[in-house]
Amino acid sequence: MKHHGLCRRQLLLAPALAGLLPAAQALPRTTLRFPRDAGSHNDFKTEWWYVTGVAQVPGTPGDAKGKPRLLGFQVTFFRSRVNPTQGMQSRLAARQLLFAHAAVTDVDGKKLWHDQRIARWSGDAPGTNPADTAHASSTDTNVTLRDWSLRRTGTGLQADIAGKDFAIQLRFQATQPVLLQGVDGLSRKGPEEKQASYYYSQPQLQTSGSIRVQGQAHTLQSGSVAWMDHEWSQEVLHPQAVGWDWIGINLFDGSALTAFQLRDQAGNAMWDGGSFRSGSGQRFGFTRGEVMFKPLRRWTSPLSQASYPVEWMVRTPADYYTVRAVLDNQELDSRGSTGAIYWEGLSEVWDSNNRLVGRGYLEMTGYAATLKL
Repeated sequence: MKHHGLCRRQLLLAPALAGLLPAAQALPRTTLRFPRDAGSHNDFKTEWWYVTGVAQVPGTPGDAKGKPRLLGFQVTFFRSRVNPTQGMQSRLAARQLLFAHAAVTDVDGKKLWHDQRIARWSGDAPGTNPADTAHASSTDTNVTLRDWSLRRTGTGLQADIAGKDFAIQLRFQATQPVLLQGVDGLSRKGPEEKQASYYYSQPQLQTSGSIRVQGQAHTLQSGSVAWMDHEWSQEVLHPQAVGWDWIGINLFDGSALTAFQLRDQAGNAMWDGGSFRSGSGQRFGFTRGEVMFKPLRRWTSPLSQASYPVEWMVRTPADYYTVRAVLDNQELDSRGSTGAIYWEGLSEVWDSNNRLVGRGYLEMTGYAATLKL
């Protein structure tokens, strides 16, 4: 998850793979080690690297107020292990599938731009199999899908995305230590112990570079900030769960907020969790029953007819927050890759005193149709 104690993206992966994998067992506690655990874990069923953020760019020319323009951005790479092909010797065997989604939210233009990619990967080391058009390193963050990539460069990360109507060329620099979600990086996602993932975040990433929308390049200004998640697991979604709601928010004071819930068919929470880390580094993990999502306003998609809550009251041990989408229509149609339709977009967050305290991303799945692995 948009995750975070979360469950999320794993569940967007190809339903055609359902039933081809052995039964999952409860994941053991372990110590995450870097940079190795920033890389790919090919023995696990699903994995994703996920970066979202808010870009502050120069405002419209002639704007007397000089107010910066806001662009939201999302870059996600997914990996899915295909068990039946693992023993094949052919260099053409698709032992892994790689997917990628990217999107830009133009707040002033009230428009979401998005694109997607899919490719097979033999699982061979990068550069060793000429048949591969995608790969993921097992030693550090370096995942590539044709002309899209997210990789470690020096002390930071770099994303290069060339979409149909937009391009993202961004660099991310950590300003805080890695945030381990769940219990030391083992994040429970459901009623059964096997529904869990290894999961860490990097909030408050200092962000620079440029975003191009329909041929117009926008250079990021100071104050642009991103959030990165990396998660891998064997099983996350309970059989009775239809989807989840998740937020990952960079607060203006340097704090980081994660909250999520998994829903059943009736819309009730089957599991919830998350975390809060203050700007000074104090971390508080949320346990089952401490997080509540209450819909305040809904929007119906003209594409899928799904009804999404685009404004929420989210109760956590840290505070009561109001989460509002900056643009109602941030629905992504990924039927050309992972097969799902879901909502993921830039949102603003108010605290219980009605003060704007942060911006980040809200993800909602299972509204257009039940998610299936």
